[in-house]
Amino acid sequence: MLKKNVLRKKEDFYLLYNKGKSVSERCLVLIYKENGLSYNRKAILASKKVGNSVQRNRARRLLRESYRLIENNLKSGYDIILIARKNILNLKCADVKKSMEAAMKKANLLKKAAVRWMK
Repeated sequence: MLKKNVLRKKEDFYLLYNKGKSVSERCLVLIYKENGLSYNRKAILASKKVGNSVQRNRARRLLRESYRLIENNLKSGYDIILIARKNILNLKCADVKKSMEAAMKKANLLKKAAVRWMK
């Protein structure tokens, strides 16, 4: 059974790349756009520029775990693409999480209570 909170359709990716806003951070790029739904949909990507398949899979695992940790602090109703950068391979999960939180904060995707708690 397919999960409803994962982006899959080509049209959704096309809309995000062309109409969405982007935020760059040290180890990732965040592309986001409102989707009009009551939940967030996400996609996690690592291109061949990141490295071989082992390195790309590690980059995706780091992004997936970091997203899982901050998922409850995000506003609802957005499509989100997280793209790994090459220097993610040298970082630990806590560093990736901190970088992702900074990107979400720049994009104004964090709930107000979460922003106050992080300070």
